[in-house]
Amino acid sequence: MIKILFVCWGNICRSPMSEFIMKDLVEKRHLSGQFLIESAAHTSEEIGNPVYPPAARELARHGIRCAGKRARRITKADYDKFNWILGMEQLNIGYMLRCFGGDPEHKVRRLLDFSDHPRDIADPWYTGEFGLTYTEIVEGCESLLSYLLRENPELYKMNEDV
Repeated sequence: MIKILFVCWGNICRSPMSEFIMKDLVEKRHLSGQFLIESAAHTSEEIGNPVYPPAARELARHGIRCAGKRARRITKADYDKFNWILGMEQLNIGYMLRCFGGDPEHKVRRLLDFSDHPRDIADPWYTGEFGLTYTEIVEGCESLLSYLLRENPELYKMNEDV
């Protein structure tokens, strides 16, 4: 099973959008049973809060539901639990490395590092650009899924059999 954790500042915009976009992508490929996908924050300020309404509305515009999601903070134990821990921006990476005490297994990356144009995903809490954030997260999740299917041929075969 491939276990992915998406991380952003507060776990109310970018990382839950990533969580639910990725879940949607793997579900459409009939691969949901092969993935564990979650999201978390690297700060504690939003813990317990739902997905920020403009982020939830943007997901809903694309037919993706996120009801019931509540923000949580990363823990040191997440490093052992997940195969991939993906931040939205370099700032997230620095905080995660401090929390985990490093990255000896090279699990920590930015989501868009898998795309053809590696870069940070700006925080829509500040930019107000939830549509742009959605587009960039889709780019990152599609690139990540393509990478994972290439690197895990058994998943690709399952995908082809459907």
